[in-house]
Amino acid sequence: MFRIMRYLSKGEVGQMLVALVTIVGQVFFDLKLPDYMSDITTLVETPGSEMADIWIAGGKMLLVSLGSVACAVVTGFIAARVAASFGQRLRSLEFAKVESFGPAEMSRFSTASLITRSTNDITQIQMFITMGLQLIVKSPIMAVWAIAKIAGDGFEWTLATGIAVVVLLVAIVVLMAMVMPKFKAMQALTDDINLVARENLTGLRVVRAYNAEDYQEAKFTKANKNLTDTQLFTNRAMAVMMPLMNTVMNGLMLAVYWIGAYLIDAADLTDKLTVFSNMVVFSSYSVQVIMSFLLMSMVFVLWPRADVSAQRVMEVLDTDPLVKDGADTPADVTRLGHDAHGTVEFRDVSFTYPDSREPILEHVTFTAKQGQTVAFIGSTGSGKSSLINLVPRFYDVSAGQVLVDGVDVRDWNVTDLRDRIGYVPQKSVLFKGTVASNVAYGDDARAAYGDDVRAAAGAAEPPSGATRHLPPAGGSEMGGRSLLPAGGGEERDGATSGPRRRGLSAERTGGGPRNQTIDMARVKIAADVAQATEFVSRMDGGFDAAIAQGGSNVSGGQKQRLSIARAVYRDPEILIFDDSFSALDFKTDREVRDALAEHAKGATKLIVAQRIGTIMNADRIVVLDDGKVVGQGTHKELLQDCDVYRQIAESQLSQTELTA
Repeated sequence: MFRIMRYLSKGEVGQMLVALVTIVGQVFFDLKLPDYMSDITTLVETPGSEMADIWIAGGKMLLVSLGSVACAVVTGFIAARVAASFGQRLRSLEFAKVESFGPAEMSRFSTASLITRSTNDITQIQMFITMGLQLIVKSPIMAVWAIAKIAGDGFEWTLATGIAVVVLLVAIVVLMAMVMPKFKAMQALTDDINLVARENLTGLRVVRAYNAEDYQEAKFTKANKNLTDTQLFTNRAMAVMMPLMNTVMNGLMLAVYWIGAYLIDAADLTDKLTVFSNMVVFSSYSVQVIMSFLLMSMVFVLWPRADVSAQRVMEVLDTDPLVKDGADTPADVTRLGHDAHGTVEFRDVSFTYPDSREPILEHVTFTAKQGQTVAFIGSTGSGKSSLINLVPRFYDVSAGQVLVDGVDVRDWNVTDLRDRIGYVPQKSVLFKGTVASNVAYGDDARAAYGDDVRAAAGAAEPPSGATRHLPPAGGSEMGGRSLLPAGGGEERDGATSGPRRRGLSAERTGGGPRNQTIDMARVKIAADVAQATEFVSRMDGGFDAAIAQGGSNVSGGQKQRLSIARAVYRDPEILIFDDSFSALDFKTDREVRDALAEHAKGATKLIVAQRIGTIMNADRIVVLDDGKVVGQGTHKELLQDCDVYRQIAESQLSQTELTA
């Protein structure tokens, strides 16, 4: 729990120091009350006392009470303010850290667990800061101060108070030993119930299609029961604490008055009033001592879950991604790559997943030159998707080298590398928004919102005047027709060009309001290339039509076409299609490929496909079998020389098509 406190800002630490002063002030005022109570008792019991003196003592007592209330209000306000800002920072830091994760880190933390860590766990930490930090500071100060005040006032009373404190401490230790393991399990069980609920909601169609509602309900009931039973155990155990505290406190009060009665009876007539006054004061202080331990017990209620939650959040924040930025600047890349653009080369590449012992790829070697189309085909599980995932560095190779523009991808800055790539995943992903915002997502989203995320996470801003350099793409430098309309975006002058922020408003690029604007001309061109304009025009609102979360309101083929349009909108040097044509009918598949060939002549295209018809016109086809390259060449060459490719072709094409 204390490790996570290093994320407190200097301002928050300063506010907490102010809160510490107000807590000490509150304790001082609370412990001052018994002194005035003693004075009032003495005045009442002393013959000839003036009523005015009693009123004065009562007025002082009232002022002290108001001072205590004022300190409590200030302390509560500061604690709530610090907890809210600290929680906001932790959520932003955790979100930014998760965004840096690759598939390896995501497999370590489940999606359900990451959601719980960003919500429930941080709420537990906030609750502890709001209440627990006040109590953890106030209770020991109050206990020590009150004991110092009553020490020496009466051995018998002090002994009774000591016994009561020992009883409380033993009870707290026993209870904590019982509930601490349960509190640790509770957060994991919360992950489980989140996982089951999320799985059921995302797979609702399959659940209904197979009439598996009862099965899913049984899974949820089991997870729910495990969490409920654990919560009931901890709540029942902690429920013992409050009655125990009250019993000990009432027992101590009874002991103080019982001992006081004997002491008063044994005292001389002149000392009886003094002993009675001491008894009243001691009873008040003894209650303060017990109250301090009562407050401490509340800390022990909040501490275990907050401590477990802090450990879980720190696990995420301390995770070091396997894929890290290289040291080369864009200028270094241009120099080392001899100004090459759009080339992809695999040199004796082998790859093993972090959680696997067997390699998924072995000794893969091929080269894709600028403007070429290189396709990958093979049986399911042959390593096609794993191979192309090495290009944008979702993973790093286990052996060998992957070079982009003549430079090892591990030497690239990850952001600069991925800015050169348009990637269409095997499973199409759309985001809640509009058609236009999803198509433009690949180019403008980070530029529009990246600074806001960094500021929220407390990250340092880059030095003034610093620019993030991006590679050239499109236009004559790509050696073919650009995907952009004439004048559609900033000119990018080689590897030392300014940041790619095409489509942003002048105010945004000039440091003004961060309002994302979308270049609709480019969106429409990208949609035309992906053959998406036809169905988009039929949607209510056209390119402003709403897209639901996950693209649930469009078909699989429509999602794929919008994903292709998103990659095309970037006008990248390298286009990667990971089985991205599988949901398209043959006619649309052909139209998309023809449009890509026309509009992206200068872009290098890497295509993973299952259908021979999708890739038979590729410049080079790489055939994979069990992670090894068993053939490379054109369609006709492979039909003659590669048995694996010939078997795939014969299973899909007619004899006439094979001999054509």
